[in-house]
This record gives sequence, C-alpha cells and structure tokens, in this order.
Amino acid sequence: MGEKITAISLFAGAGGMDVGFQKAGVQVIWANELDEDAAKTYANNNPETILNVGDIRKAIPDIRELSESNIDLVFGGPPCQGFSVAGKMDPKDERSKLIWDYFKVVEILKPKYFIMENVKALAKLHKWSSIRNKIIDRANDLGYNCFFRILNAADYGVPQNRERVFFVGYKEETIEFEYYFDDAIENNKKSRISLRQSFHDFAKAGTKQNPITCSARITLAVRPVLRKSPYAGMLFNGMGRPLDLDSQANTLPASMGGNKTPIIDEKLLENPEEDNWIINYHKKLINGYRPDLLIQVPKHIRRITINEAAHIQTFPERYIFKGRKSSIYRQIGNAVPCNLAEAVAKSLISASKKSISLNVKQVI
Repeated sequence: MGEKITAISLFAGAGGMDVGFQKAGVQVIWANELDEDAAKTYANNNPETILNVGDIRKAIPDIRELSESNIDLVFGGPPCQGFSVAGKMDPKDERSKLIWDYFKVVEILKPKYFIMENVKALAKLHKWSSIRNKIIDRANDLGYNCFFRILNAADYGVPQNRERVFFVGYKEETIEFEYYFDDAIENNKKSRISLRQSFHDFAKAGTKQNPITCSARITLAVRPVLRKSPYAGMLFNGMGRPLDLDSQANTLPASMGGNKTPIIDEKLLENPEEDNWIINYHKKLINGYRPDLLIQVPKHIRRITINEAAHIQTFPERYIFKGRKSSIYRQIGNAVPCNLAEAVAKSLISASKKSISLNVKQVI
C-alpha cells in the first residue's frame, strides 16, 4: 500500500466502522448508505467523503467509475438480520442477499483487500456453513485468499461484549499475510474496560451534555425470567436488561429507544458503595418472592441515554447524530464499535506492510 490507503465504505450506516478505519489511517473517498437518517448522520460527520444515498444495486454505474481510482480497500457490513440469532434467521431474507452485492462491488473495483463484517452466527452456526463456504469460494473466484475471524469488541477498548465476524480478503500470494494479521490483531488487544471505568467523568444523565432521551417506563415483569446472574434473564418489562457497571455491557441492540433499551442504576454509577437494588431484587425472586406490581421501580433505575449508548459503542464524544430519537438509537445499535474497527484496520495495514516487505526480500 502507498502512504494513503484509499477505501470505499459499503452499508456505512452512521459511520462507526469508518471512524475506526479513518483513525487507523484509511482515507474513505466514497460511501454508500440506504437509510436516510443514517446517511444524514454520516454526511454530517464525514464531509470530505462522497456519499451515495440509496440502494447499493442502483449505485453500480457510479461504482464502475471508481474503478479507475485504484481503490486499495473495500469494507463494510451488509445487513445481517437474515443471519442473526436475534432475528428470524431466514436465508431467504432479501437483506441476506446483500452479501453478494457486496462482492459484486469487489469484483468491479478489484481492490487489494476487502473486509466484510457480520454477526457471529454467520461464522459459528452449522446452519450457515454453506454460506460461509460460498463466501470464501466467491472470494477465491475473484482472485482473493480469504479467512475469517470472530472478534469480541471488549478485547479492543470497547466496554461491551459484542462478538462479530470479519471476513478478510487479500491478493498476496504468500500465506504469511494471514499469520501477520493474527499477530497484529493480538497485539492490538487492550485490557478490558468496565462500564464504570468508561463512564468516569462522563456527564450526569439529565444534564445538557447528557440529556434523558428514553421515556419508556421501567416496571417489574409480571412473570420474571430468572437466570443465575441478575443482569441476565428478564426482571423488568420489555427486553431491556440491566447493565453490570463493573463489567461490560451486553451487545447493544438496534431495537433500543423503547422498552428494549438497556437499564442502568444511576445511584450505583455515582457511588459503587450504594446498595444494589437490582441484585437485592434478584435475590428475593430466587428465594421465591412473587412480584408485587404495586411496587414501583426506584427512579434511579433508568434507561441509558443516546449519548451513553454512543459512548459504549466508542463513537467520538462530538459525533453528531441525525433523525428522531428512535432512529438514532437504531443507528448506534447497528454500528460496528469504532475502537474494534480501528484495531481491525490497523491489523490489516500491519499485515500488508509485512507481507509486502517479505515479497520484496524474496524477489531480491
């Protein structure tokens, strides 16, 4: 690669992956996004990138024009609802087919590398083994070696347990590239950070810097679903689970904004020595207590704000989101955590440099 690594971003969303790649030194010259609110967010924060708004399949003529620009890298995360355990897992879901549109772009641009992100289930479940093989076969047919790795965002400076698969394609003939990538991704790991640590000095909820953005009430579940941990199961109405401040958040869902928005204990956030209401309530349920629906959940038990959700996804503090609150929550939940994206991009760049150096030595 040259000094500037040029790339195009597909299915860019609000730009979480782009933030990380740009921090790693990648210059994103063109991007595509279908959702209008996400596109407005992307454009607002990436004024130097040409943004195509609309169906990727209708953008093929514009993409063909980019083929003369010698693009180094194509990256992006095609919609994953068809493969996600949180969805219907329907391979016939139209959104699942967008993977092949992604490869159509790779075929046209012939970049040196591609990186495709998706849900862990696509790489893990036997149900999708034929799709995994088809992805690798498609990459091979286009002249790329291809491998995939499942990475947890929590290992890369993100206060969130969020596992995702990354398919990496490269044209170098040497198989050492894959080993160089693995070395680099291992070296880019960081000590895990808890939610409490990440929220140190963060603005208090309800202030101008961190306004309350979710009004969905929190009530006790009529039929609570109990798990060993008070931070699993279903203690409250809806799908929003409480967050363990001394650990990492579970994967933030795109369905945030209403009663699926994660829950946080404000008092416990301010002072770790405070009595833990959620743990105490969970103990009562384990010991046979039947929920008294007349009891109100304390007001210091609340749902996370937009700013807090963006912070958990490691978006820059001044990143500006566009759209209604529900749309912004969705954009944040759909994003690739910025710090995870940065680690992946840095690892690709490191592997590329070492691979090129090795090839030069072999020629000499």
